[in-house]
Amino acid sequence: MSDRLEAHVRDLLEELGEDSARDGLLRTPHRVAQSLRFLTSGYGASLEEVLNDAIFDVPGSDEMVVVRDIEIYSLCEHHLLPFFGKAHVAYIPSGKVVGLSKIPRIVDVFARRLQVQERLTIQVAQALQEALQPLGVGIVIEARHLCMMMRGVEKQNSSATTSCMLGQFKKDAKTRAEFLNLTGRHPVAL
Repeated sequence: MSDRLEAHVRDLLEELGEDSARDGLLRTPHRVAQSLRFLTSGYGASLEEVLNDAIFDVPGSDEMVVVRDIEIYSLCEHHLLPFFGKAHVAYIPSGKVVGLSKIPRIVDVFARRLQVQERLTIQVAQALQEALQPLGVGIVIEARHLCMMMRGVEKQNSSATTSCMLGQFKKDAKTRAEFLNLTGRHPVAL
């Protein structure tokens, strides 16, 4: 089955000076098209489906919930090269909690789009804020970008860290410090 995306990949191979009909490249347009559809599947995902009624009333719950070391894989929207790393997500419930497995799924909804790390961080925080109306949300993402490693400045040991703090995490330094301590990110005295 051929489609427009496969045809574009075939054209791209030809533009690069390759023979898209040679044995090793014959199925490459199909594989690349499938890969790109998966890597950008976040465009077709909805938060409602991802959350799937997994928000629960837990009266009196107001202690920090942290899910750390969530692997992220995304594509840089500037070069279509991967960036990858870990997300650390926390929220302080205001009577509602979400199933823990839903937090990495929310991260994936936004990571599986063409992205910049800064926007990805904000989108995850805002999605949790909207879904749960918690007292606060904190997100830290640490990632390595192949667009910086393979081309451009070619710095293989560099990484980028972004954060988004909402509510208590933004207003209260102790809450922010507790989150950073729990994630192992540059612990500070409380």
